[in-house]
Amino acid sequence: MTEQNRLVGYARRSNGGATVRLSINVEEMKNCETYTTSDGQTYIPLVVSRHALELVLNGERAVTTVIQNTSASTE
Repeated sequence: MTEQNRLVGYARRSNGGATVRLSINVEEMKNCETYTTSDGQTYIPLVVSRHALELVLNGERAVTTVIQNTSASTE
């Protein structure tokens, strides 16, 4: 099995710089893997690179990706 990344959106710093704005593709979210906690809540695990996000927050980069790591068979 190999790991694949599913692009689901982007993270960018707000114009004022006080917040991080996430833009998530709704259609791609429908294809994401989910998990359910013991209390019955369902979540979609997503990942943002800490280093890339720091570059965005420091103004060195305009945008970074929001992904989901998925497992895929290599048959």
